[in-house]
Amino acid sequence: MQHLKQFARIQDMPLSQSSFDEIQQFPECGGIGIFVGTVRNHHEGKAVQSLKYTAYTPVAEKMIRQIEQEIQQQYGVSYVRVIHRIGNLAIGETAIIAMAYAPHRREAFQACEVAVERVKHEVPVWKEEFYCDGSSQYVEGCCIRKDHPPVEANTHTNCCNHPHAGENAYQWPL
Repeated sequence: MQHLKQFARIQDMPLSQSSFDEIQQFPECGGIGIFVGTVRNHHEGKAVQSLKYTAYTPVAEKMIRQIEQEIQQQYGVSYVRVIHRIGNLAIGETAIIAMAYAPHRREAFQACEVAVERVKHEVPVWKEEFYCDGSSQYVEGCCIRKDHPPVEANTHTNCCNHPHAGENAYQWPL
């Protein structure tokens, strides 16, 4: 019987791969897919100084766990986990880690990639970039307004001023 680690998917402390379960608990698996996303120093031609991630944590936790379950079933992998950092992050700090264990590498890589993309575009986590010129801008993420469908890039700049979207905000079940 496996005793899997219980941990928050949204964390305000530095992320570590030690949060994930060991591959040895999954003897049927021969492949590990992993993605570690870090803060880079540029975006769309602008010099980035730092980032701030915020989230609607209760819903984000639930949605990430649901995405993990769906991907496990869809790709036939034994293990998928994603953790995302919130708070202020400096250049080079880890913002997200996704890991998948599967019998073969192809399924592990696919599951990991899909997990990251789905978390990025479906889960209520928002990224604000702070630029070296003193300006800042929300980019990417999940729109919280019903009257503005999410888009793939610069979602926040196209739909709302996070985190309070008023009467048109989605009402996510907890």
